[in-house]
Amino acid sequence: MPNQYEMVFIMTPVLSEEQMMDTVNKFKKILTDNGSDIVFENNWGLRKLAYPIQKKNTGFYYLIEFKAPGELIGKVETEFKRDERIMRFLTIALDKHAVAYNEKKRKNAALKKEEEKVA
Repeated sequence: MPNQYEMVFIMTPVLSEEQMMDTVNKFKKILTDNGSDIVFENNWGLRKLAYPIQKKNTGFYYLIEFKAPGELIGKVETEFKRDERIMRFLTIALDKHAVAYNEKKRKNAALKKEEEKVA
């Protein structure tokens, strides 16, 4: 059974919106081409970094939650290292409690959105 992972990566702020989405789509394609199911994704947008990376103070953050076989992670992380648009990345294996927590968080966010539409 595939494990569930959460991957966050930071792209250089010099990219246009289109270039940023091209980069995201490249990594999503690597995941899906290798048998992953993307559970959730979230574009956090341009954010200030806690400390400069490559002399830059901001970066585009993107989160992807997916189910995949463990051997795929090394392959994706190698691609992150090769891509000059990626400044940092982090992949975390989620245990059953983290998966449940993320699902609950998404459900609450969806309910909140529905309430805002009604109000």
